[in-house]
Amino acid sequence: MAKKKMSKKKFRIVWSSILSLLLVIALGANIALSYYSDVITAYFTEIDTTSSEAVAAREKSTEVAEKIADEGIILLQNEENALPLAEGTKVNVFGWSFTNPIYGGAGSGGTDASTAITPKAGFEAAGIEINEELYNAYAATDLKRPVIGIEGQDFTIPEPEPEDFYTDELISQAKEFSDTAVLFIARSGGEGADLPKSLYGEDTYKEDGSPQGPTGQKFGFEDDQDPDKHYLELTNRELGMLDAVTENFDNIIVVVNSANTFELDWINDYDQINGVVNIAGPGQSGFGSLGKVLAGDLNPSGKTVDIYAKDVLDAPAAVNFGDFDYVLENSDGTYSTAVDSKGVPLKYVDLTEGVYVGYRYYETAAEEGVINYDEKILYPFGHGLSYTTFEQEVVADSLTWNDTDISVDVEVTNTGDAAGKEVVQLYYTPPYTGEIEKSSINLAAFGKTGVLEPGASETVTLSFKVEDMAAYDHNKIFSDNGAYVLEAGEYSLSLMRNSHEKIADVGSQTLTEIVYDSGRSTDEQVAVNQFDEEVTGEGSIETYLSRADGFANMDEIDQNETFTVTNEDGSTKEVEGTLVDQDFVDMVNSKRYDIPADTQDSAPTTGADNGLKLEDYKDVAFDDESWEPLLDQLTVDDLVTIVTLGGYKTSEIASVGKPATVDYDGPAGISNFISGSPLSGIPFPAEVMLASTWNIELSTAMGEAIGEEAAAYGVTGWYAPAMNIHRTAFAGRNFEYYSEDPYLSGKFAAATVAGYQSKGGIVYLKHFALNDQEDNRTLGVLTWGDEQAIREIYLKPFEIAVKEGGALGMMSSFNSIGDVWAGADESLLTEVLRNEWGFRGLVNTDFFIQDAYPYMNADLAVRAGNDIMLTGVAPYGVPQINTDSNDTLWAMRDAAKNAMYAVANSGAIDNGMSSDTPQWVIITIVVDALVALGIILGFYFVFRSSRNRDQQQAEDTTLA
Repeated sequence: MAKKKMSKKKFRIVWSSILSLLLVIALGANIALSYYSDVITAYFTEIDTTSSEAVAAREKSTEVAEKIADEGIILLQNEENALPLAEGTKVNVFGWSFTNPIYGGAGSGGTDASTAITPKAGFEAAGIEINEELYNAYAATDLKRPVIGIEGQDFTIPEPEPEDFYTDELISQAKEFSDTAVLFIARSGGEGADLPKSLYGEDTYKEDGSPQGPTGQKFGFEDDQDPDKHYLELTNRELGMLDAVTENFDNIIVVVNSANTFELDWINDYDQINGVVNIAGPGQSGFGSLGKVLAGDLNPSGKTVDIYAKDVLDAPAAVNFGDFDYVLENSDGTYSTAVDSKGVPLKYVDLTEGVYVGYRYYETAAEEGVINYDEKILYPFGHGLSYTTFEQEVVADSLTWNDTDISVDVEVTNTGDAAGKEVVQLYYTPPYTGEIEKSSINLAAFGKTGVLEPGASETVTLSFKVEDMAAYDHNKIFSDNGAYVLEAGEYSLSLMRNSHEKIADVGSQTLTEIVYDSGRSTDEQVAVNQFDEEVTGEGSIETYLSRADGFANMDEIDQNETFTVTNEDGSTKEVEGTLVDQDFVDMVNSKRYDIPADTQDSAPTTGADNGLKLEDYKDVAFDDESWEPLLDQLTVDDLVTIVTLGGYKTSEIASVGKPATVDYDGPAGISNFISGSPLSGIPFPAEVMLASTWNIELSTAMGEAIGEEAAAYGVTGWYAPAMNIHRTAFAGRNFEYYSEDPYLSGKFAAATVAGYQSKGGIVYLKHFALNDQEDNRTLGVLTWGDEQAIREIYLKPFEIAVKEGGALGMMSSFNSIGDVWAGADESLLTEVLRNEWGFRGLVNTDFFIQDAYPYMNADLAVRAGNDIMLTGVAPYGVPQINTDSNDTLWAMRDAAKNAMYAVANSGAIDNGMSSDTPQWVIITIVVDALVALGIILGFYFVFRSSRNRDQQQAEDTTLA
């Protein structure tokens, strides 16, 4: 039976429907591609590392990275001159991490270390023969480096079970190979979570928990979990390894591969342990430097940037570091955790230790006779040994101390038999009257010699300003509004080997009281209390740690309580926190989400045709009135684009000829995480290792080298340096911050800033400010502190980097200062940053996704001085700005000026406007053309075929 032909009507309907559907799909695909064009372009953007400029820049970066590693390794202990190893020494390296070490950290501060020198290669290059059989035994285990990601963290310490691994056969072979053992211990950290103060808890870790990576947490192998152990001490498995090694070897060297200060109190329990070396995240070349140090080809000159306490939980800050909830009492007497009106849990952290962070507490407590220093501290701040010896002597009559400046010369002589470098440290001791809190010892200046041959000398000049010794009087004892104050009394200077060991008294003076109520010499606006409305009142700290009576109120600084709260599903859990009422929650809601009424009667001029271009504003002063007609050219859409589309770029604006910039992450090099082919720049050592060099010249060189790489890659903005404070040892991102000391941090940051920007780039100092822990940061954790500590400890590094480094960019932080999100804090971003410090440039947020972080209110942010939103997955998460508000329009105009000023003073202004169409767009156009042609031809043949069918049917009818 013949198959029945499809009727012409049905034929037309079927094929017309298919072609119409294809047309709808094509149109929809083009709309989607247009909507997500920025994300797609970023995904297909690659760093070209093959150009001659890139190759040269990468070679220079590799050289600088090696120099930093050479000087950033710290010899912590060297009993009986166990190091350097004798030529030809063979070693057994114990510890799985030797096969897979820590090169840096995780998250946006991470780098691609796939081409970095391994520890094994570093040892072998230095002529140190390792026990291959032992190495291979570790490598043959099924262990792998746990992932510590932004959303999920596996805190497992990868070591084999000691009772199964350290067999008699393995130990016997190792002893036969060598009588020297190296114990290699490693700890990691990263963005998104702090290091656990307890290695115990439910395993919620899922390796593929989200499209972005793992979620949840895991606290180690079952036999390692212990509620009384924390991440920065030896695990049970590591203790088993330690027992096996110390029972069989008499010459042991410990290598600690960690940016976080590790608890090493056990070192002195074993006479067999003679040497201790710290190598933080070493980047590209650091493990090559480690081999050279152990072999004696390189003399270590690094110094600690944090104090090493025997118990890292002993610091006053530790009791108020972690996860703390605000708690509400319900009508039925139960408790629940507080959330804001957008469902964001209300979390807090109290900086009750005030200015007594790190060595400032321990040195002061020892001075007050409150602690036995040797019982508490293993290695002071600024400590580090050498293979030679140095004598430091204050040059006679070199001290100059006038009303404004202090300077002294120190002669350093190499009195040993090996060439080396030495760090010179100057500290000041202010009077303590009980009126303003002060540490008994404070780093005032430092320097480092060049390489000194045995017997050679070098004079190092150290200087600082008298006003740098002023403390901030937030209690308004000496003024009506708060001020920096140099209290009357004796101020003394000491040449120190570290924060605890004095070399010589340099000099002292009894000064009269000076209240800087007209400002310090570097201030553009007088410093007064700016944060009273944010860090006082309900929810704030009632008792701060005081030195008075020997820290008599130490027991009062932990006001957290334990509550059993009821969850929505009826289950219960215990939390640490503070009881608040609904009025407090309402107050937080108001500060986060209420937009003040307009104060401007009219909107700014927009869309004017003045014929001006941004390229004509190179080197034009920020306050020059000629900016106004240029700003008048911006349309409302231009303003919205600049402010809301600031993720890894600043946007191109045709109306004023503003070119786009490409901005990438850091701070250990250029890191392109948003591309489908995330090639990165050369991985530098982590900032903590850079600071451990105590060599400012290397910081400048690093900035210049990364700046040259950026220029070769077509990158302008660098989300770096990162410069929060090592408030405790447990902060997840201590690796990408410099130190516990704000002065040391600021000086290194300023040098890096100046170096990078000298090559045409823009830095974004981060995270501004008080973002000194990872836990709850993306919940806008309410961070409470007094203005003295805020200014002297947490803002000081940024202040130095702005005033001395000339930073053009800043990244605000996720957290809140008191009850105000930092990114919408006018006191921080306008009064302090711009008006006091004289900052001229743009402020970007941290990663901005409106629905994920609703407390990050873009309207409030731009009004407060936060210029652009880091919308890294735009258009998803882009905020809707209220363009009907005159105040918001004026604020966006200011934001546009800030962004344009920074770009005009960068190399990007010479790049011109974009002319190249992205390759994926070209491909899309070609595909669109082919699809359109196909659809047109399809319709043509459908209707042509239908006409042919009609003609055939007519002919058939005629013949019939």
